[in-house]
Amino acid sequence: MGIFTKVPGTRKGKFRAYMFGFFICTSGFLFGYDTGIVGGVLTLKSYKNDFGFKDNTTVSAVMVSSQNAGAFIAALSVFAISERFGRRYTIMAAMALFSIGVILQVIPSHSLACFYVGRIISGLGLGAGTAVSPSYNAEMAPKEIRGMLGSGMQWLFALGVMISYWIDYGVANGLPVSSKQWQIPVGLQLVPAAVLGLGLIGCKESDQECKQNSTRSELALQKSFALRKASRAVSFSNQRTVRYQCVGQPKVERDADYTTLYLSGYRLALAFGIFLGQQCTGMTALAYFAPQFFKVLVGGGNQNLLITGLFGAEKFVMVGTYILFFSEKWGRRPTLYISAVLMACCFVIVNVVNKTTVPPKNNQATSAGIATVAMVFLTNSIYQFSWGPLPWPYAAEIFPTRIREVGTSVGVSTQWLFNFLFSLVTPYMIKSWGSYTFTFYAILDLTMATLVFLFLKETKGVSIEEMETIFHSKAAFDVELARKQGVEKEVESPGEEIGVRELKNE
Repeated sequence: MGIFTKVPGTRKGKFRAYMFGFFICTSGFLFGYDTGIVGGVLTLKSYKNDFGFKDNTTVSAVMVSSQNAGAFIAALSVFAISERFGRRYTIMAAMALFSIGVILQVIPSHSLACFYVGRIISGLGLGAGTAVSPSYNAEMAPKEIRGMLGSGMQWLFALGVMISYWIDYGVANGLPVSSKQWQIPVGLQLVPAAVLGLGLIGCKESDQECKQNSTRSELALQKSFALRKASRAVSFSNQRTVRYQCVGQPKVERDADYTTLYLSGYRLALAFGIFLGQQCTGMTALAYFAPQFFKVLVGGGNQNLLITGLFGAEKFVMVGTYILFFSEKWGRRPTLYISAVLMACCFVIVNVVNKTTVPPKNNQATSAGIATVAMVFLTNSIYQFSWGPLPWPYAAEIFPTRIREVGTSVGVSTQWLFNFLFSLVTPYMIKSWGSYTFTFYAILDLTMATLVFLFLKETKGVSIEEMETIFHSKAAFDVELARKQGVEKEVESPGEEIGVRELKNE
């Protein structure tokens, strides 16, 4: 289970799979760091002094939603670029665009308009990166650990959130009130962007390169399977399957797959719904505006930032525990609907306790306030074991190879769309409703639990190549036949024989 899951192939191949899988999830780290940095920066007097605004609620909403809007546009449209130029170059270009946006944010313009433009541009890069990374990861990962590696997006997201919270706390208490106090946490986003963009220079393209022509397809397939270093039978059967889907499948059948997918819309609806559910849990909004949420529960002061820092640390530890030890043990479907019910219960308790006890006075936390914070931490733990990590691998693994870019883009763009909407309205909800905001998200959690129970397909332990069988696609018979031929028949072509020999010798 988890990190102890047995993966066919060599020890070196398993190490490569882990290293690449978690490295490509650096885009998740960027997402998390940016998510966490916003709430803390907005509480700094230096930021308010430099930009001279008074309506904190409006600035909070626009600051977050402007980047999410750019990310939504990029995530929805990037599949065409990824299909034309490949996963690797698309992510590298996205990181360059993201860096340009960050530079516009940190320059001393003292203009909110310039800052917002930088947020939109960085959002375009971030949206493109987070949309392409899950597909790239899913296509390169062995099926035995695909869920764990795909969930790495959420683990690195949590790491980014945790680091950003503590950086906010550090600059608030360790630096004088000056422009550097907010420029440092914002500007540090350039570091992981450079690491991911430059680090991909030495990485291999996934088997999606087979779309260009048959010559390049064989090279791409050999690179992809060399990374996995699987056993001869497993590798050869998988190569047969992917060759059929990418190269051997006639164009008329590929067009029929597109038509079937878009007419039924089932898998697109699942990708849309699972990322919608992730946002409906309320935990992403809580990550953005954690200091504001905790102010409602325990009062103001720097203790908000301290609690927020501890909140980020708990997020990282819990999602790491899930990914390493439970991700390949628990089924996707029961994990999602059970956790949604539990989170709803926790949110209702938070609101009831907050409304039936004495509120904090003079920024002094009460015992009831501390209890509600503990309940929020428990809710966060449940989220990190379910809705936080699971949508990333699920949305990438359910689509056929030929349309994975489109499907993943729809899913991730949904995440950014509702991220945008909830980040836009949450500050106003906190201001108007107070702790009733938790009840609102509890209702959404119960709704998502019902929909998951009724409609979600279980995909745990199913290879990318076998996914057609789960969804009863008419291509399922051809895929299964291709796999059987890979195991039962002798190697017929010199190219295939060389590929298998390389896998055995490396």
